[in-house]
Amino acid sequence: MYLRAVHAETSIPILRQLIIDNPLGVLTTAIPHASKRYPTILSSHIPWVLDVQNPESETELGTLRGHLARPNPQSKSMSEHLESRSQPSGSFLEEEVLVSFTAPAHHYVTPKFYTETKPQSGKVVPTWNYAAAQAYGRARIFFDPKAPETGAFLSKQIRALSQHVEETVMKYDGGEGRPKAWQVDDAPENYIGLLQKGIIGIEIDIERLEGKFKMSQEMGAGDREGIVNGFAKLETDVGDRMSETVKRRGEMKDAAGKKS
Repeated sequence: MYLRAVHAETSIPILRQLIIDNPLGVLTTAIPHASKRYPTILSSHIPWVLDVQNPESETELGTLRGHLARPNPQSKSMSEHLESRSQPSGSFLEEEVLVSFTAPAHHYVTPKFYTETKPQSGKVVPTWNYAAAQAYGRARIFFDPKAPETGAFLSKQIRALSQHVEETVMKYDGGEGRPKAWQVDDAPENYIGLLQKGIIGIEIDIERLEGKFKMSQEMGAGDREGIVNGFAKLETDVGDRMSETVKRRGEMKDAAGKKS
């Protein structure tokens, strides 16, 4: 990830929260196969659970847990790579993997928003504002459906994932006027067991976590105000969220400048 200092987010808790709030991540692997049966580079969109032992920690990166469909070529690439080296289910891939997460509020920024620089010099160009996190680490692959550790991992993972998205994303917490969350145990046990055989598990201990909030912090106060107002005038949900984020990130930049 290209990180200009003005856009870099170094707070681990903030990056963890970005992942928790936006659990759909893109898993990318780069596994060479002598047979050329699979492409070296493969990617899949996967919802993840981020496990953190101490949510109050300023430094803990956490562990990502997810699953993929067994017929997915990326699943086959990882599984067969380990099997070719006589590695059992639950073994680590040698190669580093990457999981990328993007916040839902991202948007094109038109030069028309630059109310300070544009009329003065015209030296403005379009850009795109967004927030993202990238997690790197080594992955354990649970690919043997007959192995006890595979069943234990998948059982725990799909329950944790369902609970997370039902309660955190859908807000089904059983509170006043809210339905209760759907649970895996609401479905027949043999049905879940059958479906579980069709997936493989993946667990990544995050070794490096990078992120950025590219929200026009590099612009002057006048242009940032123009961007805030420009997004607000779009009168869309994403426009409102972008307006709020650009304003907040600009205030954070100004506050940091005063401290230094």
